[in-house]
Amino acid sequence: MANSEKKIKRKVRNAYLISTVSIALVLFLLGSVGYLILNAQEASDRLKENMTVSVWLKDGLQESEVNDLQGRLRGMSGVKSVEYTSKEEAARTFTAFSGMDFEGFLEENPLPASLEVTLAADFSHPDSVQLFDRAVSEWEQVDDVLYQEAIIAQVTDNIRKFNLVLLFFGGTLLLISLILIRNTIRMTIFSKRSIINTMKLVGATRGFILRPFLWKAVGQGFGAALLAIALICGVVYGLRTGLPEAGFFADLYRMGTLFGAVAVAGMLISLLFTYGAVSKYVKLSTQKIHLY
Repeated sequence: MANSEKKIKRKVRNAYLISTVSIALVLFLLGSVGYLILNAQEASDRLKENMTVSVWLKDGLQESEVNDLQGRLRGMSGVKSVEYTSKEEAARTFTAFSGMDFEGFLEENPLPASLEVTLAADFSHPDSVQLFDRAVSEWEQVDDVLYQEAIIAQVTDNIRKFNLVLLFFGGTLLLISLILIRNTIRMTIFSKRSIINTMKLVGATRGFILRPFLWKAVGQGFGAALLAIALICGVVYGLRTGLPEAGFFADLYRMGTLFGAVAVAGMLISLLFTYGAVSKYVKLSTQKIHLY
C-alpha cells in the first residue's frame, strides 16, 4: 500500500513538473517572438527617422530669419530635429562627395542654404510628409521642399508587409501554444481525477475542490514564467554579445513590459485551463469519472 501511494505521488509530481516545463517552453517561444516583434518595430522606427526632408531656403535671409524658421519647424507636430546647413557647408559637402571644384568652374555657389528636418517615426508616413510639404512650402522664406517620396512610400509599404508577416506568425504560434498548454494541463488534472472524486464523495463543495487547484495553477504559471524569462534573458544576452551590430535592444522599460506580459500570460493561461479541466471532473458522476 505504501509503495502504491509513493508511485501515485511520484506520478503526480512528474506530471506537475512536465506541465510546468511545457508551459515554460511555450512562454519562452511566445516571449521570444514578442522580443523579435519589438526589435522589428524599433528597427523600422530607426529606418523611418533616418529619412530627412530638405527645406531649401531663399537667398539673402538674415540669421534671425533662419532662427525663426528653425523655431517654427521645431514647434510643428511630428518634427524630431532640425539642422541648418549654410550655402558654404553645402558646397564643401558636395565638393568632398563629387571631387569637383564646381565653384571655380561656375564662379559662384548655386547651392542653397537648407534646413534638414527629421520627422518622428509616426509622422514618416507618405500622407504626413505631404501635409508637411504643403504647409512649409507656403512660407515666404522657403524656396522648395524636397524629399524622396517614392522611397518613403516603398519603405512604409515594406514595413507594413513585414509587420503583417510577424503578426501572422505570432498569432499562429500563440494558437498552437494554447492548444499544447491546454492538453498538458488536462493531462496533469487527469492524473488527479481520483483525488477530485474522493473529495466529492466526502461532500466537498465545488469551490472547495477548485480552490487548491487554482492556487497551485497560479504558482505553476508564475514558476513557468520565471523559467521562461530566464531563458529569454539568456537569448537576449547571446544575441547582444554575438551580434552587437544588429542593435538588439535591452532597455529596462521594454524588457520589463515584455517580462510582465510573459508572467501575466503564464498565470492567466494556467489558471483558465486548470479551471476548465477541474470543472469537467467536478461535474462528472462517480461512475463516469474513471472512463476519461
